[in-house]
Parts: sequence; structure tokens; C-alpha cells
Amino acid sequence: MTGNPILLLLVLGPMAAGIVSYLIGRRNKALRDGFAIAVTSAEAVVMLLLVLMGGEVSLSVPGVCGMGLSFQLDGFRGVFATVTAYMWMMTTIFSREYLAHSRNRNRYYLFLLMTFGATMGVFLSDDLFTTFVFFELMSMASYVTVIHDEKPETLYAGGVYLAVAVIGGLVALMGIFMLYSVTGTLQLSELLAACQAAFPGNEAWFYVLGGCILFGFGAKAGMYPLHVWLPMAHPVAPAPASALLSGIITKSGIFGVLVLCTRIFAENAYWGFVILLLGVVTMLLGGLLAIFSLDLKRTLACSSMSQLGFIFVGMGMMDLLGEENALAVRGTLLHMFNHSNLKLVLFMAAGVVVMNLHKLDLNDIRGFGRKKPLLCYVFLMGSLGIGGIPLFNGYISKTLIHESIVEYIELLEEGHSVVSFAAANSATLFHVIEWLFIITGAMTVAYMTKLFVVLFAEKNRDRAVQASFEANTHYCNKATAAVLAVSATVLTILGVLPYLTLNKIADLGQGFLNGVSPKHAVNYFSLTNLKGGLYSIVIGAAIYLLVIRLGMRVKQPDRTYVYVNRWPKHLDLLELVYRPLVLGLLPTVAGFLCRCLDYVLDGLVLLGRKTTHKQLREGHLLPKGFELAYVVGSLLDGVVALLNATFCKRNPIQADFVRFFADQSRIYEETKREVMSGVSFSLMMFGVGIMVVVIYLLVV
Repeated sequence: MTGNPILLLLVLGPMAAGIVSYLIGRRNKALRDGFAIAVTSAEAVVMLLLVLMGGEVSLSVPGVCGMGLSFQLDGFRGVFATVTAYMWMMTTIFSREYLAHSRNRNRYYLFLLMTFGATMGVFLSDDLFTTFVFFELMSMASYVTVIHDEKPETLYAGGVYLAVAVIGGLVALMGIFMLYSVTGTLQLSELLAACQAAFPGNEAWFYVLGGCILFGFGAKAGMYPLHVWLPMAHPVAPAPASALLSGIITKSGIFGVLVLCTRIFAENAYWGFVILLLGVVTMLLGGLLAIFSLDLKRTLACSSMSQLGFIFVGMGMMDLLGEENALAVRGTLLHMFNHSNLKLVLFMAAGVVVMNLHKLDLNDIRGFGRKKPLLCYVFLMGSLGIGGIPLFNGYISKTLIHESIVEYIELLEEGHSVVSFAAANSATLFHVIEWLFIITGAMTVAYMTKLFVVLFAEKNRDRAVQASFEANTHYCNKATAAVLAVSATVLTILGVLPYLTLNKIADLGQGFLNGVSPKHAVNYFSLTNLKGGLYSIVIGAAIYLLVIRLGMRVKQPDRTYVYVNRWPKHLDLLELVYRPLVLGLLPTVAGFLCRCLDYVLDGLVLLGRKTTHKQLREGHLLPKGFELAYVVGSLLDGVVALLNATFCKRNPIQADFVRFFADQSRIYEETKREVMSGVSFSLMMFGVGIMVVVIYLLVV
């Protein structure tokens, strides 16, 4: 092991702490909660100190899993490792009250800390193999936090989450192996030069392997069309886990896509254009789903999908702009950072609602936030930030991404042929993309206005219920209130002081993305930049009034209104495409191919038996069973024949040991097949395999 071992401690420390917390929890639950909070807080403090100290720290652990592990702490990794530790600290404190009356808390804290260490491993990784190892560990561990309450709908959503993670991981691994075979390295510091040298002559291979890696990491990042797990997993998971899923675990997928865009396809316009189009579809579809959602946490989950689409748009512009990508780089990095902090605030605020009401339907929770100033402040800060309202943090990052699109349009209109194919050289197309960007921002304003009005402006249809809502002034304890207030205030500081906060963060992290500072300082609050935000606000208000207020509310006989679901049920990608494909079409096609292969093999066997492998005469056929059964049986039959000819002439022994051992061999084979086809045997062998790997790693 060479380098600074503190990086290994940052990764493996939380995992070991998870086991310790489980053991503590069997004796003292309060001590376990405090221990988990102490671990996450200590990690957050250490990460903040390392970032403030500056410099780069690296670590190499050779021999592990064959290829070894390598870690690096630099500006970009430092920012997101710190955000990871900060979010885990806040959600762990929040979990103490949120799960106070929940079962399986020992298991929850164990896998919460396991996921923490694995996520730190992803962001601190310095080669794609290390990234993949901890990416898969993170996926497996986070699954347990998603299915915490074990309700049928939770297990179903968790199954979808796990299926996407496993399938995506296997496809990504295939792409990583292909990349290694072409370049001979997976080190992030070496990939850019290696890919630029190997790309000519291997273009097809690069696009295939890039598609495989994008499939795996894009699925975790909620990219269309692999987003299906995201609107399902968030509503059923505990609110602290939802905050982590949306705020930081999706960013681990973004991390993998960033490696593609900055190390493998750097300044590749074809690749950038594909990422851009996928980002546009993702942000638009997420916005539409959020507008029509009637579930509080599902709306926030669809919002996450939409905001991740904004990030993909920024990544696409990074590659399209090439050396002029300063705005796109900074906008992408800052929207990743801002979205993490925004979803921490919004999901914890939603968690307070769930913690008190155990309901998510907008009609049921309507009016809960009235006369609750702290909750109103927290939710308002998150809503204004994610809506891109000026003086709030989301406005800064969205403005930078929007200006990168405008910059590209100006280059095209000036006659610069930025790329070598017509589609991406169409200024008209990018004018359309710019307006889709603004309209999606307007959708964000509309659905966040919907949530805020439902919680804090409207009253519940049942007056008694509304009275109980307003009388409930002790809706969270002091620790939860402090976490909510601090995390919401951070958003305000970031938005009001962007030059002192967000610009410094962008300066710190842009090197990893091959970015440089803009030639001219960006005036975030100039009239030109404010105009884009104003368009989103005006269009968003129109969408809220026309679509939500008029189209999604129905007047009841008692003159009250209820929200109704207007989204067509048949427009469900999971039920419409993926389930029939995975559970219907693929097994049918595979069965058909196997049957055809079976017929072909049977025909070849028959042909061989009639020609080159004719059977011996009946008297020379070998009995069924192992050859060992025939040999041992024949020897014993010979002994019996000798005994019958000498000592046992009067009472000869009647036995056929060849047939006896053949029958026993057949019974053994049938029993073995039944055992090995069972789930229990599979799980047992899986466990044995893990034990062997762990022992190997410890010894070697």
C-alpha cells in the first residue's frame, strides 16, 4: 500500500462502523444512534478540513481483487466527498427521530453506514475498476435501506431498483473490460491520453463500450429511458434514504458519465450531441411527471429526474463546445452540487410530513404546514432554489448551463462549423433546445408552487383534520429542527453570495472536468441573465394556473376541490415495455432458440449413431451410471462368480452389483440436481463464495 492511508479510512471506516453500530444496537439503541451520528459527523469534519487544507492526496492498494484499488482526493472529488459526508451527517441525525418507532433499525443503520462508505469509495476512486467495485457495493447496500418497511409495494419497488442496478452493473462491467482491452489502462489520470491515442481506428469499439458504460451509470443517474426505478423507489423508501438516493447516490451515476464525457469522449461532438438529446428528454419527461403527480415524495422524485436532465444537458454542451466549454463545465458542476443540497432540504421537509401523518397523497396532507413557520421557511428555501428563482442557488447553475447553450447558438450563427455533422450545426435546433430548457424550468416553478400551496396555503377539506394540523406545533424535536434550519440556511447563503461561495466551488472542481475559468466574469444578475429566469417564472405561473388549478382539480358537491390524477395509466414505461420485455419476450425468444438448438443437437446425435458412432451389440452395452459404478460392480460380480463356483455352489449368491451401483448412481444424480436447483443451495453457495473471497483478501 502506497500513499496516504486516510483515504482508505474514509472509505472503510464507515463500513466497519456499521458493523459496530449493529452490535451496539443489540444492547443499547440510544447509544447506537449516537454512535452513528458521531461517525458521520467526524467524517464530515475530516473531509472539510482536508478540502480546506488543499493539495492532492492519493493511495494505491495493489493486489486487491486482482487489479488493485486506487484513490485520489483533489478538488472535484473533495467537493463531492464533502457533500456526501455532510448529507449523511444530516440524514443520520434526522433518522433518529424519523425511525424512532420503526422496526429493523439495527439493520437500517448497518446498511446506511455501509452505503456511506461505498459512496465515498466511488467519489474518491482514481480508476474505473475501483469506481465499479464501490458502485456495486453501494447499489447492493442501498437496496436494504430502500425496502426498510418491507411492505409489498416497497418490495416491488426495491426489486425494480435492484434489477436496474444489477443489469446496469453487468453491462457497465462489460464496457469497462472492453475499454481496458483497447487502452490498457483504467486509471482516470491516464485515460484521456490513452483514449485519444487509441480512438483512431477503434471508433466503433469506443462507441459500443461507451454505450455499455453509459447504460450502467446512466441507469443509476435516472437517465431516460432507464429512469423507471426513480419515481418508484423514492416514495416507498424512508425519507432520509430518499434524500440520499436523490441527492447523492444518483450523483455516483453522474460521476461515471462525467468520466465518459471528460476522459473517454472529451470534446467528441457526436457523443456530446447524444448526451444532450438524452438530457433534454430526461428533463422534460421528469417535469411532466412531477406536474401530474399527486404524491408528495413521488413529485420530488420526478423533480430529481428532471434536474438530473439539466445536468446531462450541461455535460452534452461540455463536449459540443470543446475548448470553449467553461460555462458548461461550471454550470454542470454547480448544478450537481446545488441539486444535492436542495434535495436534502426538500426530502427532509417531506419526511416531517410523513413522520406526522404517514400519508403522501396531496389531498390527505393538504393544509398540514399552516401555522408552522420553520417548516414553511425550510420548504420555501428548497422550492425557490430548485425553481431557479434569482437570489437562490439553483438560479446560478441553471443560468450557466443556459448561457452555454446561448454561446453555442452564437457560434453557429457566426458561421463557425463547430462539429462535422449537420444536426448539431443547426442553430434552429438549438433555439428549440434553449426554449425547452426554459419551459422545463417553468415546469419546476409550477410543480413546486403546487406543493407549497397544498401544504401551506390551502386548507384540508375536513375541518376537524385541519384544526388538528394547526394545533400540532410540536411536529419535530429540536435536533430535527436544527438540521432543517441549518440545511435550508445554507441554500440561502449560496444563492445570495454566489461569488464568494459557488464560484469558489467551481474553481476548485473544474479541473477534473477539463474546464478553465471563463474569459470574462459572469454577471449572474445582469438584465440578460435575469430575463431567462423571468421567462421561467411567468411561464411557470401560467402552467400552474391553467394545468394544475384548472385541469387537475375537481369540484365536489360540498363546494370543495380535490386533486385528481390526469396522467394516462397506460403511459407507464415499466409496465408497457420493460416487464413484457424482460418477463415475456426475452424468455420466449430464449426458449425458442434453445428448442431449435435442442432439435439440431438431437439430429446430430442421431446422425452420429447411424454413421460414425454406431452402437455395439446388445450384449456389450454399458449400463447407465458412472463408469466407476460399472468398474466396481464388475469387480464385485467377478468375486460373486468365483464364490458361486467354489464355496457357494449349494447356495449361490444372487446379486447384480453392476445394476445396483448404476441405480444408486442415478438416484444420486437426481437428488443432486434437485438440491442444486434450489434457491437455498444457491444462497448457501453464494455465502460460501463470499467467505472464500474475504478469507483470500485477508490472507493475501
